Amino acid sequence: MTRRRADGYVMISIISERYNIHPQTLRLYEREGLIKPARTSGNTRLYGEDEIKKLEMILTLTRDLGVNLAGVEVVLHFQRMMADADMEFDRLLTFIRQTLLDKRHGIERTNALVRAPGRHVTRR
Repeated sequence: MTRRRADGYVMISIISERYNIHPQTLRLYEREGLIKPARTSGNTRLYGEDEIKKLEMILTLTRDLGVNLAGVEVVLHFQRMMADADMEFDRLLTFIRQTLLDKRHGIERTNALVRAPGRHVTRR
């Protein structure tokens, strides 16, 4: 029996066995909107790598850290927000540093449209 399909997806029974979780629990996570497996034309649930990673995070939060499903939903929401904003930690840190420097020097960037001195554009 093949554990993983040629397209990389895994069926619910394999996920259930691998992670020691009842299939009904996986269906509950889907109903709650925490995971969204792909479907075959016959409506069989298929779990791709992204959904498996999300499931692993859910299981870590619930089993290891004792977070309830409402808390899991909040964590996943914040994760999506960060991914949507494409805000990497380094960019965030740079932004914070710049903001602190601006405050220290009394600079307010909301309306700071300033021409760069001494720059001339020439056309070829």
